[in-house]
Amino acid sequence: MAGPTGGARHRGCARPCARGPVCARGRPAPQAHVTAGTAPAQAQAGCGGRAAALRAGVMAAAGAEALAASVRDFVSGQQDGRAAEVAAGVKDGRWTVLQLVEALGFCLENTDPRMRGRGIQLLSQVLLQCYSLLQEKEVLHLVLFYESRLQDNHLVIPSVLQGLRALSMCEVLSPGLAVSVLKAIFQEVHVQSLLQLDRHTVYSIITNFMSTREEELKGLGANFTFGFIQVMDGEKDPRNLLVAFQIVHDLIAKDYALGPFVEELFEVTSCYFPVDFTPPPNDPHGIQREDLILSLRAVLASTTQFAEFLLPLLIEKLDSELQSAKLDSLQTLTACCAIYGQKELQEFLPSLWSSLRREVFQTASEKIETECLTALRALSACLSRSVLSSDSEDLLDSFLSSILQDCRHHLCEPDMKLVWPSAKLLQAAAGASLRTYHRISHSVLPLLLEQYTKHTQSSQRRTILEMLLGFLELQQKWGHVEEGFLSSSNLELVVDHLIRLALHEEDSQSSEAAMEAAGSLAPTYPKVFSGHMVPRLEEELQSEREESHHKRHSLQQRCLQALAAVSTHTSIVKDTVPILLQHLQKVQKGTEAKNTQDVISVCLSLHRVALQCQQDAEGCWYFHQTVVPCLLAMAVQAAMPESTHTLPGKALLEEEVLAAMIPVISAATTHLSPELAAQSVSHVVPLFLDGDVSFLPQNNFPCSFQPFGDGEHLEAQRRLVALLMAFVCSLPRDVAIPQQEWLLRELLALSCSSNCPFTATTAAKCFAGLVNKHPAGQQLDEVLQLAVNRMEPSLAEGPRRTQALTLLLWVTKALVLRYHPLSSCLTDKLLGLLGDTELGPATADGFSLLMAESPDVLHKGCHADVRIMFRQRFFTDNVPKLVQGFHGAGPDVKANYLKGLSHVLNHLPKPVLVTELPTLLSLLLEALSCSDRVVQLSTLSCLHPLLLEAPQIMSLHVDTLVTKFLNLTSSPTMAVRIAALRCAHALTSLPTTVLLPYKGRVIRALAKPLDDKKRLVRKEAVAARGEWFLLGSPGR
Repeated sequence: MAGPTGGARHRGCARPCARGPVCARGRPAPQAHVTAGTAPAQAQAGCGGRAAALRAGVMAAAGAEALAASVRDFVSGQQDGRAAEVAAGVKDGRWTVLQLVEALGFCLENTDPRMRGRGIQLLSQVLLQCYSLLQEKEVLHLVLFYESRLQDNHLVIPSVLQGLRALSMCEVLSPGLAVSVLKAIFQEVHVQSLLQLDRHTVYSIITNFMSTREEELKGLGANFTFGFIQVMDGEKDPRNLLVAFQIVHDLIAKDYALGPFVEELFEVTSCYFPVDFTPPPNDPHGIQREDLILSLRAVLASTTQFAEFLLPLLIEKLDSELQSAKLDSLQTLTACCAIYGQKELQEFLPSLWSSLRREVFQTASEKIETECLTALRALSACLSRSVLSSDSEDLLDSFLSSILQDCRHHLCEPDMKLVWPSAKLLQAAAGASLRTYHRISHSVLPLLLEQYTKHTQSSQRRTILEMLLGFLELQQKWGHVEEGFLSSSNLELVVDHLIRLALHEEDSQSSEAAMEAAGSLAPTYPKVFSGHMVPRLEEELQSEREESHHKRHSLQQRCLQALAAVSTHTSIVKDTVPILLQHLQKVQKGTEAKNTQDVISVCLSLHRVALQCQQDAEGCWYFHQTVVPCLLAMAVQAAMPESTHTLPGKALLEEEVLAAMIPVISAATTHLSPELAAQSVSHVVPLFLDGDVSFLPQNNFPCSFQPFGDGEHLEAQRRLVALLMAFVCSLPRDVAIPQQEWLLRELLALSCSSNCPFTATTAAKCFAGLVNKHPAGQQLDEVLQLAVNRMEPSLAEGPRRTQALTLLLWVTKALVLRYHPLSSCLTDKLLGLLGDTELGPATADGFSLLMAESPDVLHKGCHADVRIMFRQRFFTDNVPKLVQGFHGAGPDVKANYLKGLSHVLNHLPKPVLVTELPTLLSLLLEALSCSDRVVQLSTLSCLHPLLLEAPQIMSLHVDTLVTKFLNLTSSPTMAVRIAALRCAHALTSLPTTVLLPYKGRVIRALAKPLDDKKRLVRKEAVAARGEWFLLGSPGR
């Protein structure tokens, strides 16, 4: 037998030898004991040397004894924690792995497999913590030892695999050892007979070697692939499958040799398709069905070598009855098309098209239809790519011919069921590539134009126009498109048709479809629309023909809508915007109600143009610098005091008109670049603070503009703060606002002092919008303290409590959205005001404002600082206080707390609400008895989705729910009646056995709303009563 440096294994491989007494870090190891043979040498070293050696020997002996004791404790099963202590001792050099092996000798050689298993378990646990300290020779001997142990008793194998996992992570692993280990595992271990954790260990060993020893493993050729197939075959645990799928994906992606085992590798993975997995409740691993689906799809769609096996499988699953199987098959087919070519698809194209067509023609599921269209688009795109580099048969042409043959004739029947499915299939194929678009559109578009002429009913024409619009919108996707069916003469004819339809078609939907079509075509042919359509629309808008007022007004509305719809190209915008502004100046001078409506109509058109310009920098800046100064100039002019009016009643100063101008200015500002926004803000803010009107067109005003000045004669000017709000609250966050602190103080003063509710509210919103974006720091703290000091005395008493409450609500919202620390203090003030008899109801309504999306300020579209899940945080912090306040409140204010709670819950994401339902349901049911219509409506809106999503919990209160809902179907408020009937309808989603005792009572009670004077109420009553009639019937 070789000595300590010989590298042989003692006693039939019971223990591994190292190359000598060297510790894991390469230092000479302390000797295990002192022998008598050392005495003469020590005597020659003198007394001092003898003492030192003696002390070292004693310490070494003590260390060896401590190690032996720890080993005994662990092996006997008394103290598993000893493994961590031993590992710590190896790490700090108290003993070596060699000494641990020596100490384990008695159990590694034991005839009891349990004892051997415990010994190897201890060694493996230590190696898992200390593998990085091992030297190459030590790793070699440990690997040989562990390999031999793979033939041991099955009780030992799990610990052996853990040791090999530790060694697989060693950087000093000698070349060839990785292959040796895997061969041993493939040969000696029946992996699928192991427990889940031990199988996972095998996958981890393979993964570790694939990431560090790729070239060595590739040297095994297809044998490695075959070995892994044997390991994975029969795996059922989702935790292991995720790792196994990743290994298969890496095998393919990293070009390991699959050899003759392609089909076997496909079979061993495709047997899980489609994935059928429902995670157990409270699963700590968090593995979802979607994780397995995506992981398996990545494997199946990773190589063209699987195509001949996978495509028949997908076609088979598409024909199944399971919706989940259909969806998974379609999504997998779409993924495969990214790497497949003509060669892979050729044999299966007819079957694939047949399955896709059948699903779109017959399915009632929108999801399946959408995925079918996506898959068809992907197939067409795949064939388009292949054609470019192929000399063989043009498969794309024959595939598109099949689609046209099966779908085109249905377009001639605009009233029939298959017209839209056919149009969608054709549009999906046309959307795949420029070539498919040409092939389909050249066949379909002339047919649609012909059918439009042939069919005279407005409903049929609308259908044809909408189909036409779908194809025209695809034109924009491919940029340059040959004129094809739209030659210059044809195009002018189309534009004439569109103008006639847009302005004179009696059916409003057909008119809107024509405008949409014009907007889709305009970017492709801007010159034709600028030169042909825009002048015609302008002429009609300015026409003074003798017609009835109603007809004239209707035509003007259509002209305004069409001018906006066609403004989808910057060159056209430069023609349409001056026409719209000129018309606005013309109609705003009157005082009648019709002028107000006309002004609002122009503003709606301008808003649409602004939205269409946002993605084009040139168009956006043109619109902003043209429209915003013009609107401000007209508003300032209207707000100037005149001798004949104390407060001018001009259309531009009406609340509805200012409300319509706000989104125009906001949409014109949100998408400006920071540089252009800074240029604009340097004009607008001085206009309001200093009265600097120099940048406005036609700025010769009779007196100065002082919107923040005192005096009743300036009330009209103060209303224009709404336009300032629209502008400054829509600026990007990084744009500096000049004189911001002064502006904030003026807005604060105006919001608390104005007697006009509109002015006070817009000033408060503007203040809140600026505070929300204000950088944190001392300046913001000072502004907020100033606001609190201003609000508190006004809230306590005085004539302006309502203004102070409005300001408090908007500032609280601004701070809640950005998680500012002061928000909790302000929310507590609001909770306190719920008990106020005067302000309580308005405060309760304010909780809706806090939780809802604001249309003009404090939303992400205008760059506000909105943190994710602010609603959930507000709910967690404040609902317990609302509940506590309700229980402690007097009877006259209890409704306020219920209303506030109802608003908070109504805006909470439904999954969050379902988890909190058991604790809050009794309060929600009490809220239904509240006489306040707003509380009733909000609570019904909150309960409706819960009936569908949490039927088990709701069924515990079915008696109360039935009674409350039926009572509210007689409410004097139509909206409450409708909501109550919807809830009564939703009750049918509860378990049938729970509902059957109430069936007769509900059907009798629902007979009354069948005769309601409002059609919408009758409609809901019919739906609800019908569902209750069917309750308990066979097959329901």
